[in-house]
Amino acid sequence: MTHSLTFAMIKPDAVAAKYTGPIIDMIEQAGFDIRALKLTTLAINDASLFYRVHKDRPFYTSMCRSIARGPIVAMVLEKENAVVDFRKLIGATDPAEAEVGTIRARFGKSIEANAIHGSDAHETATAEMGHFFPYLELTSFLLRK
Repeated sequence: MTHSLTFAMIKPDAVAAKYTGPIIDMIEQAGFDIRALKLTTLAINDASLFYRVHKDRPFYTSMCRSIARGPIVAMVLEKENAVVDFRKLIGATDPAEAEVGTIRARFGKSIEANAIHGSDAHETATAEMGHFFPYLELTSFLLRK
């Protein structure tokens, strides 16, 4: 069985609503191992760097402001087929369209306040993990296995 990594971020709206514990419980119950976890706050400049792939989209500025308005929980998750399985677990971007039982259906309030971010591809996950967890930290987590 080959395990892979993905990146997840509990967004400020969910942290403020005290959903961090229940969200992490859902993640672990779905078979993910948490390899790194960090509670932090993003400055607007850091949020702009994190979301730079969306810089030409009309929602870019509001998305950056939204993610920078409070604490977030950044995580590196491990599981077989991690990226795809995590995207299934979190559900559609719009909580109103998310399948029942997904994180966004349960905890999301709107497209912008949708509780959680998950990487959409292995390449994206690698970049996003590197944004919050330096390479050497990631290597040390993987070498402990």
